[in-house]
Order: sequence, then structure tokens, then C-alpha cells
Amino acid sequence: MPEKDNNRIKNEKQYEALREQGASKEKAARIANAPNAGKKGGKASKYEDRTKEELVEKAREIGIEGYSKMNKNQLIDALRNH
Repeated sequence: MPEKDNNRIKNEKQYEALREQGASKEKAARIANAPNAGKKGGKASKYEDRTKEELVEKAREIGIEGYSKMNKNQLIDALRNH
């Protein structure tokens, strides 16, 4: 479990469920700390509907390495499995 000082988890139940499903600590924390953590029905567009440039920006934001050499399908796969 993450330390309790500055690394607070907003939705502990969701965090634990994600960890049990095999998500990394970083990914589980990112999802559980999202502004709408635990809510369904997000309004983000599908990765397939985004431009390659939008996918590159998202990959950069979340720290995926090697994104600049990836094609659109590789970016989608990397984003889904990060």
C-alpha cells in the first residue's frame, strides 16, 4: 500500500481492486485518484477517434517511453497497457 503522507489514495477500494487485477501501483493510484474515481460513464473519446498527435501528447503526459517512434496503433496499445 502506498505511504500515507503526500501519496494519498482517494478511492482505496478501487485502488485495491485494481492491484488485485494486476495493475501496477502507479496505474492503480492514477486511476483511483482521478477526479471522478469510481464513477462510470467517462466522456473521453476512444483512442481510435483521436489523432496521432493527441495520442503522443497523452503518452508524454503519463510517461510512456519511446512514444515518438510509435505508430498510432502502437500508441493505442501502449496507452491501454500502461
